[in-house]
Amino acid sequence: MALTGRATLLAALGSLPVGIWEPGWTGILAVNAPLAVACACDFALAAPVRRLGLSRSGDTSVRLDDSADVTLTLTNTSRRPLRARIRDAWPPSSWQPGTEGTASRHRLSVPAGERRRITTRLRPTRRGDRQADRVTIRSYGPLGLFARQGTHQVPWTVRVLPPFTSRKHLPSKLARLRELDGRTSVLTRGEGTEFDSLREYVPGDDTRSIDWRATARQSAVAVRTWRPERDRHILLVLDTGRTSAGRVGDIPRLDASMDAALLLAALASRAGDRVALLAHDRRLRALVQGRSAGDVLPSLVNAMATLEPELVETDARSLTATALRTAPRRSLIVLFTTLDAAPIEEGLLPVLARLTQRHTVLLASVADPHLAQMSKARGNADAVYEAAAAAQAQTERDRTAEQLRRHGVTVVDATPDSLAPALADAYLALKAAGRL
Repeated sequence: MALTGRATLLAALGSLPVGIWEPGWTGILAVNAPLAVACACDFALAAPVRRLGLSRSGDTSVRLDDSADVTLTLTNTSRRPLRARIRDAWPPSSWQPGTEGTASRHRLSVPAGERRRITTRLRPTRRGDRQADRVTIRSYGPLGLFARQGTHQVPWTVRVLPPFTSRKHLPSKLARLRELDGRTSVLTRGEGTEFDSLREYVPGDDTRSIDWRATARQSAVAVRTWRPERDRHILLVLDTGRTSAGRVGDIPRLDASMDAALLLAALASRAGDRVALLAHDRRLRALVQGRSAGDVLPSLVNAMATLEPELVETDARSLTATALRTAPRRSLIVLFTTLDAAPIEEGLLPVLARLTQRHTVLLASVADPHLAQMSKARGNADAVYEAAAAAQAQTERDRTAEQLRRHGVTVVDATPDSLAPALADAYLALKAAGRL
């Protein structure tokens, strides 16, 4: 139960004449006794809270930075009308900062024996599962002096998925893929290793592509055309160790890696390749494999939604062993990790040969755009020191990338905004060269 501000105001106003004309217990009783009787009647006429029926419906998933609507249905099973204020509590990250107060609180009137619906709009600021907390209901009487209050547990979960902001690059990458695959009017010559069809020779064609047997059977010179290989295996490996927790710009490195992985997965599934996902640090965090082309992207998004960086050093040996078990056939392994010298030289390089001797390895790393800004700083001693530090850091990254390239690894080092399209271009280049 709760005393309202209206009752407190009436008690305060009534104390004024008591203090002026009739100070003492008689005056206090003369004012407060009727007020107490009114509060008791108001409490008795308020609809009971415990007997309300509550249920939920609405969205169960939403992309980060989008909004989700969750509907709460209240059924008034009592004989008294319900006049209520309701707080539908969710974790603080379910709303933009400063909007929780207005988004989670509602006013509602429900006649006896009827039901009403209220909608809470969530706009989460973090990935993962957001679970509904308690629903607190304050039921008022007709005078608004006293209220019944109670809480209900009405479970509901909304999964916040990665935003996939790089999907805007997908149409241009698919157009390039169609050129490689020979589905446009201009067939790319000499790319890929899978035979597609024969056509008539035109000046400029590679003479090594002439099919002499087909030429002997017809009057014109016939040329073989090729297309990129299909049904290849691609394993996306997310390093969820401590280095993935570092923030680059406004997001963690892990989130930028996820966005690039989703664009590559969407492109590869359209190309007819099989895509799997592995998330690992000291132990396996997520595994998605064996999905069809139409189901692979939703499965990856759902698996990535609950991934969070772990503040531990990644076990490169365990990660490599798990990747080899997951990809028994020759595959393209795309490793999303850092280019920092220590984790690469002490962890990845000693076990890298186990991957490169059986698979094609592509390493994607998120670069910090602040380094480029620091390297241009001039004007005072502090700025010059910042520029020198940025140049040294970039030199170390370049040296580490060169070490990886000498081991046969293709390296993509780009800022969060450009990592996804750069990685897609690297995949298309490998496909065009027949290296998958």
